[in-house]
Amino acid sequence: MISPSSIDQVFEAARVEEVIGDFVQLKKAGSNFKGLSPFSDERSPSFMVSPVKQIWKDFSTGKGGTAVSFLMEHEHFTYPEAIRYLAKKYNIEIEETVHSDEQKEAANERESLYLVSEFASNYFKKILHKTDQGKSIGLSYFKERGFTEETIKKFDLGYSLDAWQAFTDEALKQGYNIDFLEKTGLTIVKETKRFDRFKGRIMFPIKSMSGRVLGFGGRILTSDKKAAKYVNSPESPIYNKSKVLYGIYLAKQSIAKEDNCYLVEGYTDVIQFHQRGIKNVVSSSGTALTPDQIRLINRLTKNITVLFDGDAAGMRAALRGIDLILEQGMNVKVCTFPEGEDPDSFAKKNSLEALSLYLEENAKDFIEFKANLLLDETRDDPVKKTEAITSMITTIALIPDEIKQQIYARRISSIMDVDESRMYDSIARFRSRRIDDLTKRVQNDEFKDAKLFDVVKNDFETRKVDIQYVLERKIIEVLLLYGNKTEDFEDLVLKENDKNELVLEPVIHQAKVFEKVFLDLQDDEMEFSNPQFKTLYFTIIDKLNQSDNFELKSFINSVDQDMANEITTILMDDERYVLDDWNRMDIFPKEKNKSVAQLVSETILSLRCFLIDQKVKEYQQETVENKIDTNRNILEEVKDYLSLKMLLSRKLNRVL
Repeated sequence: MISPSSIDQVFEAARVEEVIGDFVQLKKAGSNFKGLSPFSDERSPSFMVSPVKQIWKDFSTGKGGTAVSFLMEHEHFTYPEAIRYLAKKYNIEIEETVHSDEQKEAANERESLYLVSEFASNYFKKILHKTDQGKSIGLSYFKERGFTEETIKKFDLGYSLDAWQAFTDEALKQGYNIDFLEKTGLTIVKETKRFDRFKGRIMFPIKSMSGRVLGFGGRILTSDKKAAKYVNSPESPIYNKSKVLYGIYLAKQSIAKEDNCYLVEGYTDVIQFHQRGIKNVVSSSGTALTPDQIRLINRLTKNITVLFDGDAAGMRAALRGIDLILEQGMNVKVCTFPEGEDPDSFAKKNSLEALSLYLEENAKDFIEFKANLLLDETRDDPVKKTEAITSMITTIALIPDEIKQQIYARRISSIMDVDESRMYDSIARFRSRRIDDLTKRVQNDEFKDAKLFDVVKNDFETRKVDIQYVLERKIIEVLLLYGNKTEDFEDLVLKENDKNELVLEPVIHQAKVFEKVFLDLQDDEMEFSNPQFKTLYFTIIDKLNQSDNFELKSFINSVDQDMANEITTILMDDERYVLDDWNRMDIFPKEKNKSVAQLVSETILSLRCFLIDQKVKEYQQETVENKIDTNRNILEEVKDYLSLKMLLSRKLNRVL
């Protein structure tokens, strides 16, 4: 268990914008930050972070919370794991008791797989640095590749002994379950036999964006023709190769800072670039690029530079995957290296200055690069040239931005000597065919009876504003933001004047905001109609009563996720306009300038007026249903309520 004082230290130090900034590219938007949602596929930002309130809200999915809840949602951390991650980030030493055997067994399966993978990573590192076989084979290989001790340790490189079950035996000896060893793929189980998957290989741990070990890549160093050169961990509940990029953990901050990501093919390409000083580089680990991997980069930058070696066949295969990047609305450049060189070898031979200059001078726009490459292969063959033009049209048609499409169409028509208008027509036809294909697929599936482009009659009624819902929501917001604040309130006391008329006399008194709200609602016997607000209201009042140091982020972390989502929605909803960049269109939303006391008083008075209206309507209904002469008491009450409402409206300076 982590001690409460350590948790308090973590909450005090953690900045939500810094924590989320490690995973999402954030841009300033007024007093907040905005970015693309890391939980959904989108092109327009719907994700907002508030440094003032220390919370975040994803309007596309409804999720929200603090830095801790973000890590739990995004990285699937448990609460203690999120605390430990933040403690490590902010160099806080946490106090915790040693886990008992019962606690270890109680850990869920996913967490157990993470623990096994972490153990394996540490084991392989130990073998590399502490055993004769590790040093003579694994360490010597890494040093031959030019990797320094610092780099080897930074990437947690390791070695697996050339023995059938050395790792498995050690893991079992340390108390790790064979089921979890098998599920991570570290151990292969066949009936009664157990084998190490990575026997005799150098090891590359594959980490998540937050630095958790998900799986491994292992390279064999012998000349055994029957064995695969590289072996990766199989798919598991924590490792999905289509959703991870090698090196992303060490590259994420640099990618966001440089606003560009270099994409290479292999593990050593990433390591060599990083060692040379170019750290915004990741690898798809030899697999075909996937939309999920692209979206991972898209959270950090809109710009990708793909680095190829001089192998023409490899380039053609890789070009097909880059169409996916364009389809995500990203900007793509391509840089090739001299024949016989790859990113690893070229970085090893050149200084940082020479490498940076080469990348800058040789990175070409992908569309133009592909057009020139295809044109070189046509050799004045009309059939091949037609195929090349068709391929280019297919690529350009994938770009979602129509203006960018037109710019590229103009360039390609010039490069390939094709009429520009014909290019536009062909792009339009291709997009139309894609829509037709999609329509057919939908019609043949669950929507086979639907006509996608039929005009649908609008049967929606105009949605009425639920005034009580809005006011109750505002009371919750006031309590969350200002609950412990002490203010001078002007209370209204109902008295008769010399003319026997009801008047409201102001009386000034000092109180905390939550006390004022609680007493006013109690005096008027007002209750929340919304069950969720009612629960939230009493939870907040209870917390404020218990402590003078009410911390918003600590409170959000202490409630369940549904309540946390509701809280962040309430607190961030007024600032959604920032996502739309209204200022860019010369629309300037009015800033709030009311005092806290005025805001509290007006909200309570407005709720009173609304409830008076409701009461009057109830009495009117009774009057209609019963005879007038038997309801004189009701009429008197209605008259009193209307008088009170008039007095309240004067106080609010508005017609109600």
